[in-house]
Amino acid sequence: MSDKTRRDEKSDVLERERLDKPPKYKVLLLNDDFTSMEFVVFVLMQVFRHSQASATRVMLHIHNSGVGVAGIYSREVAETRIAQVEKVAKEAGHPLQCTLEPE
Repeated sequence: MSDKTRRDEKSDVLERERLDKPPKYKVLLLNDDFTSMEFVVFVLMQVFRHSQASATRVMLHIHNSGVGVAGIYSREVAETRIAQVEKVAKEAGHPLQCTLEPE
């Protein structure tokens, strides 16, 4: 294989790596019997930047189905949002839990 062919293959690989979008992850909030609906709306607005109407819709979905998507982010951002939720919930004395899963 010539040096030019190797360089072309290497540049093709690098080009594909640059074009591939990083995977996204859904941050899921889980329903529980102790966290108030108002607190879930607060978290959705403060941590995930939902509007009042959007936060209320998502909260009702979580309440009725047991789980709901708070947002979709890169892995690093999703993990940061989860840490923020855990901190705010702990400080407020709520057992609110969240997790992430691939989109």
